[in-house]
Amino acid sequence: MSAFLVQLGGRCHPFDGLLSRRTWQSCRQFHGSQVVLARRDKQKVVALTKSQLAAKARKKALKSRKNFYAGEKMTLEDAINVLRAVEVAAPNSTYELVIKTLLTKGTAIPKGRYSLPRQTKEVSQDRILVFAEGKIADEAKRAGADIVGGQELVDGIISGRHQASMFLCTPDLIRAITPKLGRVLGPRGLMPSERRGTVTADIAGFIRKLKGTSEWRGDKEGTIRTPIAKMNFPIADVVRNVRYFMRVIKEATGNLVDLESRDSNKKPQTAITRVVLSSRQGPGITISDA
Repeated sequence: MSAFLVQLGGRCHPFDGLLSRRTWQSCRQFHGSQVVLARRDKQKVVALTKSQLAAKARKKALKSRKNFYAGEKMTLEDAINVLRAVEVAAPNSTYELVIKTLLTKGTAIPKGRYSLPRQTKEVSQDRILVFAEGKIADEAKRAGADIVGGQELVDGIISGRHQASMFLCTPDLIRAITPKLGRVLGPRGLMPSERRGTVTADIAGFIRKLKGTSEWRGDKEGTIRTPIAKMNFPIADVVRNVRYFMRVIKEATGNLVDLESRDSNKKPQTAITRVVLSSRQGPGITISDA
């Protein structure tokens, strides 16, 4: 006890009448550290029932509605009038037609060519390369083909020296060019094929049909989009463009059936599930009479 008092007295300082701040090195320093929480067991995730999943999907669908017209259906002329009213300050805006199709397993992505009764913009010209020889090659050149030749063109296509947006071929040359060009043009959808009509003996006639036409193509989900008309077009012209394009799509997807030879058991190759007309600032309106 006496030793402790001696030590304590040694640390005391007499008051000299001045307030001074002294630092004592022997004072204990206190440090703080983060509190480590005890590890908790993970809660088991309870699987939702079918009714709960359906209710969750309905709730999500209601939240995802972007506009008032999401669940509405209108006739084509009514939809045109609504969009025209929305775009009253933008007479150069464009109507866009969106066609949603149901692609089944093994169904090819729909594609084709069309020429609207009244074009919305100047049609871009394709750069055409033709694999042909002899008389057919001469006819292809006169019809307007940009590059015409035989197997000697293959290496130039692979190296990128010969570039084109469309490739045509005669039936007698398709087997010779396929082994080398299949892996180059196939992934780009440019390889000539009989199914697409780009392997034909009537090259000149095919080229003449291409003039003034544009290509339409669906995406991987089967959705087809195209500008269909301008806002300043008369309503009759807009209707005519939509009806024409819908006929082209129905023919390509097997939805256009002759009434006289209709088979009730025959199903279309690719079913059309929805047709939507929209504009740049306007909503997407489902067409009921498409």
